[in-house]
Amino acid sequence: MADIPETIKKCAAMLKATKSDTEKFAALFMVTKLVKGKDCNASAKKLLFESIGFDFLKKLLNGKNLPNDCPPLVYKSVALSILTCFCQEEELATHKEMLEAIPTLVEIVEQADDDDCDDNLIVVSEAYSCLKSIASFEPGQNILIDSGTIAKMSQIYAAQSFQTDEALQLIVLLVNKFGTAAWSDDPKPFNALVQRISLDMETDHSDRKYDLCKILAAILKTCKREIIYNSLEGEIWPESLLKGCGDILKSKIGPKQREPTLHLIATTLQVLGIQWAFMNDEKQFYLLILQMAAIEVRMQMDEKKLETTFRNAELIQNCFVILQKCIEYLATDQLDLEAKEKQTTYTALKGAFNQVLSVLNRISNDKIKDTTNPKEKYFIRASVGILSSWLAQETTAMRPAIYKLLPFMFKVANESFEEFKEWRSAAGVKNFDPPTDILRVMLPAICHLVLEDEARKLIFSTKQDEVLLQHIEYYFTIAHYKRPPIPRAERLKRMNEPDPKPSPEQLAEMQNARLAIISMCNILMNLTVLEPKLSEDDPMFANLFKFVVESLPELKDTPDNLVLHGNLSVLGLLLLKQQAKRVKQNDFSICRYIQATIRFLWDAYNIDESNDPTALVVVIAYKKHWNELSELWFLGMQTMCGVLPAVPWISEFAIESGWAEGIVHLLKKVKIGTLPANVKSAYEDFLSQLVEVNTTVPGVLKKADALRVCRNHRMMELGKKLFGD
Repeated sequence: MADIPETIKKCAAMLKATKSDTEKFAALFMVTKLVKGKDCNASAKKLLFESIGFDFLKKLLNGKNLPNDCPPLVYKSVALSILTCFCQEEELATHKEMLEAIPTLVEIVEQADDDDCDDNLIVVSEAYSCLKSIASFEPGQNILIDSGTIAKMSQIYAAQSFQTDEALQLIVLLVNKFGTAAWSDDPKPFNALVQRISLDMETDHSDRKYDLCKILAAILKTCKREIIYNSLEGEIWPESLLKGCGDILKSKIGPKQREPTLHLIATTLQVLGIQWAFMNDEKQFYLLILQMAAIEVRMQMDEKKLETTFRNAELIQNCFVILQKCIEYLATDQLDLEAKEKQTTYTALKGAFNQVLSVLNRISNDKIKDTTNPKEKYFIRASVGILSSWLAQETTAMRPAIYKLLPFMFKVANESFEEFKEWRSAAGVKNFDPPTDILRVMLPAICHLVLEDEARKLIFSTKQDEVLLQHIEYYFTIAHYKRPPIPRAERLKRMNEPDPKPSPEQLAEMQNARLAIISMCNILMNLTVLEPKLSEDDPMFANLFKFVVESLPELKDTPDNLVLHGNLSVLGLLLLKQQAKRVKQNDFSICRYIQATIRFLWDAYNIDESNDPTALVVVIAYKKHWNELSELWFLGMQTMCGVLPAVPWISEFAIESGWAEGIVHLLKKVKIGTLPANVKSAYEDFLSQLVEVNTTVPGVLKKADALRVCRNHRMMELGKKLFGD
């Protein structure tokens, strides 16, 4: 009590001494002055709150059983004026009785009308102030979300009644706190709200337009993206957003207008994808946002102090999102650009990424590189991520500078990978997005970098090859979904229970993991081939081989896993060729691996699925992915030919499985002159190599009528080995 001013103590005493509502109400006019004074601290407000008694304030709000001396509106206005000041203190804003008043406050704003008198509009404004203060703290947030406040505020905004922007601000407060959990699975209320705001943003030409950009970005960021994306048929808000943003970017605008607009564009691209930029079937908006984002990055990162750059991190990161989406689309070669447009686009991107590279170089030599500040770490990772996206497309750009920076980029990426693993292993519900695994983002760029001698040296000198092994092992645990372990006490009871199916989120995560593993296989294949001495002797390659031979047989035989199966098969063959001297014939895991690899190579072609019973075709399952599988299959057949002399006992599997005999039977049915030359070479080289390493093979092939196959398809080399000149 010592820190409470005497005037407030006297007022509290007077309030407690009142004998009627009339006396207490008269004393409240004194409270309204005191509570707004600078001496009225948290303790003083609490004392006044307790002295008034919440029941009395509630009575004033409801306007029931009050003296007739004043209109009900006056009583309500005084009560809200005092409550607004009380709500600024967390202890009072989260007080049980204050929380119980939320429905009354919501009712006041719901009943607002533009035609109301000025006094009532003040009451509505005070009610909004109370609600926003209550919504700043967790207990109030929970009650507001549970009582459907977002839906009610959306209706208020849609009705365009008084102070509707206050309703939007309350929605933003709640969605920022609850994220996607703030929205139901029914997309209609969300679409209706965004439609109303988008139309207002498109048609408003005052500064409010930019406030609506911020609100739209906050709301879109928290939507249930898949549900909303799949509900867009017939919705016109994406077009309104495109028109509104386009109008802004074509106008003369300053930083205060650019920043919220670029934020909204970045968020919309994340929700709707790059196709949103082409809704009007033109490329102009796409080129405009690419140019604006590239220019903004150059301006914000151009030789400024690092502190200044970090202060503008959010704006720069929004530009990174726009550039990322634009670069990904450029890589698809679907955009028809004129020569001048190509040059302008390339110049803009090169200028932006030179600046990103420059800033990352400065960070790598500054103490800020070891920052523990989450926002600063996020900005550094985002910069590494966007530079990696550019390097994946621009495969010869800025090489000396990139080599210098690469160890730092690996360090940043590896830290993010560790954080990602920690996030996934954390127990409990994860209400926030996972940290981005920047190493996963870097993989397409590393695919190109491993072809360069200098980059490979850096990969081995920084032991990044060992991290890549950990990376592929970890992502395999995601791609290879296993039933969660059942507690021992329940095992008998649940023995016959079918395996639970992965959720849509898990399926998406599994697909992302497969794509990551495929990229890593590409990287590791190149390392194996281009560094033959290391791949023979380095323990990392031995461990990688062990991972492949143990993992491939475990992989489920599903269409989704086919490309992954092919990549692991061929990576294993390349490693087997290099590690042949270490391989033991009785190693069960290698035997299982070889069987799985033979299955991949054997199953690619048949004639059963052809309309012509004499035509060899790629099987339907493979045909869907043949762009990705074709090179793998030929490389696999070629590598198998290289493996056989080094590990001749593997030929037994080709005989015992029936594969060698099956190839002859298959080719025997193929019409003369129709066998593609590359397929013919692959099969002939393989069968010839089998003959070389295994004395039982000629008899098996002759019995299957290999003579006829050699004659029909002019397999001269195989014919000589089997039948002599």
